[in-house]
Amino acid sequence: MPKPKAGSIFSISEVIRQLGKAAAEWETPWVEEDAKRHPSRPFRVLVACLLSLRTQDRTTAAASSRLFSLAETPEALSSLAVETIEKTIYPVGFYRNKARILKNIAEDLVVNYGSRVPDTLDNLLKLKGVGRKTANLVISVGYNKPGICVDTHVHRITNRWGYICTRTPDETETVLRKKLPKRYWKQINSLLVMFGQNCCKPVSPLCSGCRINKYCARAGVTRSR
Repeated sequence: MPKPKAGSIFSISEVIRQLGKAAAEWETPWVEEDAKRHPSRPFRVLVACLLSLRTQDRTTAAASSRLFSLAETPEALSSLAVETIEKTIYPVGFYRNKARILKNIAEDLVVNYGSRVPDTLDNLLKLKGVGRKTANLVISVGYNKPGICVDTHVHRITNRWGYICTRTPDETETVLRKKLPKRYWKQINSLLVMFGQNCCKPVSPLCSGCRINKYCARAGVTRSR
């Protein structure tokens, strides 16, 4: 695949700065908003992130709040019946599967990790049902440590800019770890999720009103507004 040309004056520092300004007008992803209200609680971040997968933010927020009212710790969650978890988190996407995953993870944390959520990528990925996106979000949001959380927005937009040229989110994470300055690791996901939802949409992005359009190669964009 030929590498697209980025804008002639592309500057990741300026792009991040401009997105930071625009973010004041956008709604913060609920998982991060909840983490601000409940700092130093990585278990909440882990649970909320798992619930958020393939689920809209409003649904995630409501389901997470209901579940946390019943169980805010691994011990409490592991004691709930799967059926109770299912009813509590409905209608998040794949709620039955997520209920089993959440209970199993809670039990694993109690038995093997002293009820503490791991703070390293390797150990988080040992938890069945936790992928790289969730693990990195727990590290960056739950523990305030450098982690690059790559979802569809981060993968799509960084390639659309021409900043990188990758085929999969995992490959995007690998390349960003080498190229993206570490000071931006923790904020890149939040900024690009908001940017992707409000402006740089998957289909027909709002390029005419984008404050960073002069930096963007618009790779793969065939229609815009």
